[in-house]
Amino acid sequence: MLTIGDKFPSFDLKAVVSTDPKTAFTQLSDKSNAGKWKIVFFWPKDFTFVCPTEIAAFGKLDKDFNERDAVVYGVSTDSEFVHLAWRQNHADLKALPFAMLADLKRELSQSLGILDKAEGVCLRATFIVDPEGIIRFVSVNDLSVGRNPQEVLRVLDALQTDELCPCNWQKGDDVLKAA
Repeated sequence: MLTIGDKFPSFDLKAVVSTDPKTAFTQLSDKSNAGKWKIVFFWPKDFTFVCPTEIAAFGKLDKDFNERDAVVYGVSTDSEFVHLAWRQNHADLKALPFAMLADLKRELSQSLGILDKAEGVCLRATFIVDPEGIIRFVSVNDLSVGRNPQEVLRVLDALQTDELCPCNWQKGDDVLKAA
């Protein structure tokens, strides 16, 4: 699995950005949103139970991520058409403010090393990637356990200080000074 300090892999994937079939689809790559921090999180399957709770929670924080010059991408190995159908049919996903990327060939997931060995789907992996494309944070949960998007936002805040941040540090708290 790729980790802290590794270059995030190149990708070029179809994405869903709305519920309207006429405007829903776009192409996004690692070059999209150049110069921004990227929050890239993966879920196992569309039309499941834990996944929409996480996706909706990231959606609620999208404005906060944007205020920090970060863009959020959600990714699974489902197709763009499955993403669209799910968004159209799940109340919590209809107004989702970020793109859902379709890693149908599993190339990005495989490059990152986050495919579940038994199921062949993405683990619940989250990456914070800096503007230079370097992975600065990685978290991976078991398929049955949802993650905490608020913690991802807290870690982004800490990374953006470029300072030493103690345990449970929150934006606005004092940072540590090396003696």
